[in-house]
Amino acid sequence: MNLSNIQLHNSFQAKNVIKVITGIQNTNMYQIAQIAKAADLAKASYLDVSANTKIVKFLKSFSSLPLCISSIDPIDIYNCISAGADLVEVGNYDILYDKGMYITFDQLINLIKEIKYLVGDFNLCVTIPYYFDLNEQIRLAQLLEYLGVNILQTEGLFTNNLSKKLSGLTNSLSSSLLSTYFVSKSVSIPVITSSGVSSMFASTAINCGASGIGIGSSIRGKYNITHMINCINEVKNSMCTNNIDDYTVEDYLSMYNISGQMVIL
Repeated sequence: MNLSNIQLHNSFQAKNVIKVITGIQNTNMYQIAQIAKAADLAKASYLDVSANTKIVKFLKSFSSLPLCISSIDPIDIYNCISAGADLVEVGNYDILYDKGMYITFDQLINLIKEIKYLVGDFNLCVTIPYYFDLNEQIRLAQLLEYLGVNILQTEGLFTNNLSKKLSGLTNSLSSSLLSTYFVSKSVSIPVITSSGVSSMFASTAINCGASGIGIGSSIRGKYNITHMINCINEVKNSMCTNNIDDYTVEDYLSMYNISGQMVIL
């Protein structure tokens, strides 16, 4: 795995990446600036923002962190790269899920080929859709690596029903951790765990094979920069402990009645 940003490359090698997500549909410049300043001060690894050229230029004017834009629109991606983005993430499919739409295996592969044609060897991360079964996720991960994708990300179960979000948080995270465990064993490129990760489970993600985690909602819920910094530092400290006292990988597998034998590695 080679990234053009040396510091980010080293963070992935050390498996201590913290991606701070400002919100893929968040265009509130004041909140974005607060999150970016907190991420800078807490020495997070990079920022993940909406594919909006105004946001990219705004953040590039004061933030020293590498900037990742997330989109499934090749034109938006191309324009944001021209505006100064350092990485591209194809994922955050929430816009599709909200409409009851789900990208297929072949559609995703064709999208990646189109983006690669537009941007060449630019740093590229792709999220593995949660609704693919584990064998499909593994096959997709291996094909994406073959196509030259630099980073993979896992996601958990999605719900747009507010009343179900709290009760579904554990299931969402468990789904993402299971995907991380199997996908990371099938490829040589790094994997990021996202969807509901907090300081409580950060070390679990690393032990499941992740090279880093993505955090967003837990930060956006804080009221000021100090609280945001504390939130990021709690996650960072948790990752450094690198220990699973409460749940092991085997615990997660048994909870879902999944055995390694049923997944082709």
